[in-house]
This record gives sequence, C-alpha cells and structure tokens, in this order.
Amino acid sequence: MEGYVRQNGRPGIRNTVQVIFMVECASHVAKKIAEGFPCHDVQYFGFSGCYPSDYGYRLVKNLATHSNVGGVLIISLGCENFDRRRLEQEVRESGRPCHTLVIQENKGTTNTITLGKQLVAEMLEQLADTPRCILNWSDLVVGTICGGSDGTSGITGNPAVGRAFDQLLEKGATCIFEESGELLGCEQHMMSRAASSQARDAIEVAMTKAERYYSLMGLGSFSKEGANKFLI
Repeated sequence: MEGYVRQNGRPGIRNTVQVIFMVECASHVAKKIAEGFPCHDVQYFGFSGCYPSDYGYRLVKNLATHSNVGGVLIISLGCENFDRRRLEQEVRESGRPCHTLVIQENKGTTNTITLGKQLVAEMLEQLADTPRCILNWSDLVVGTICGGSDGTSGITGNPAVGRAFDQLLEKGATCIFEESGELLGCEQHMMSRAASSQARDAIEVAMTKAERYYSLMGLGSFSKEGANKFLI
C-alpha cells in the first residue's frame, strides 16, 4: 500500500486538487472548474459566509492542507471578508502548489473558469511527480459519515462498519465516527469500551450534550428506549 509524501511527514492516500471558494457567490465558478476534470481527482468546497469567521478560516485551512490534498486553487469573488491571501500563503508554506483567482479582477465568471481550468491542469501535471512512500496501518485515519438512517441501520450497516473499525483499530489505524445523536441509548456500551477513564468521561459528556441538543432541536432519529432494548 503506497501513499504520497507530504512536507509535514504525514502521508496521504490521495493526491487531489481542491478548488476552494471564499464565499457562496463564487461557488458556481469553483464547481464549473472542478467539473471540467471528470477523469481526475479534482473536488471543490468552500466557505459560504461573506463575514469574517475564525472558525471558518480554521476549517478551510485545515481541509486545504489535509494530507490527501496535493494542490489548491482559491476562487474569490473579490469583495468578501475571507482572508484569501493569508490562506494562499499558508497553503504554499505547507509545500503545496496554490493559486488564487479573483472573479472581479479577471473580468467575470467565464474568464475565471477558463483560467481556473488552465491552472488545475498545470497542477495535475505537477502532482504526477509527487514522491510516493509505503504506508503503514498507523498512517490511516478512516472517517465515516451518515449514509441515511433507516429501520435496518442498527442491525446491518452500523454493525458492519463497527466490525470493520475493530479490525482497523487492531492493526493500528485511527477511526472516527460522527453524528453522536444517532448513538443515543448506546452510551453505556461505548463507555464500557473506553480506553481510559478520561475517554469514558469524555464520551459521557459528549452524549449528554447531544441528547440535550437533539431534544431541543427535535432532531432525534430513533427512540432511546428502542436502542436500549436492542443492546440488551
């Protein structure tokens, strides 16, 4: 199993080019650029708000410098508050090629899309020479997302993923799951498997918070009583 060498020493299993929009008004341009490469690993994402946000910046920066990312193209409208120049500098400092296009400075949407496709094509050629390395199981960080819960999730999909996680963890990989609200009623089961008392307490705090949040927002997916009966 091989991966791609990164400057910080953490290898990636992919070598994708990310087209990142700095505001929702630029999202359609980023999407059009990314869609121009259906046979390559080119994706797009971004920050939709027009206002400054430390959390938003940290989120975008961490995704832009993720170990699976090889190059970045930043798409800015021009009048948003996101610090695009700082982001470009930090991405470049991470050892990745990075370019910024400002729609208002490139005479509009069509020109920016054309220029963006040219830059992505150049980065793809550059990334073809990225050094490779042998991956260890401990290099893997595997995450899961909700696949659409239904009445069979608790007896089919979820247990299957759990068994896969058990095997990956035994080999030294790191596994992450989200959506704690889907696990209401499973607190005791998770806490019994905690690696330390600190981890057990953290699970309890997280699940208490999730139960309160889901109750206030009316977002519960299944009954807590049903989950408890299933575990018993």
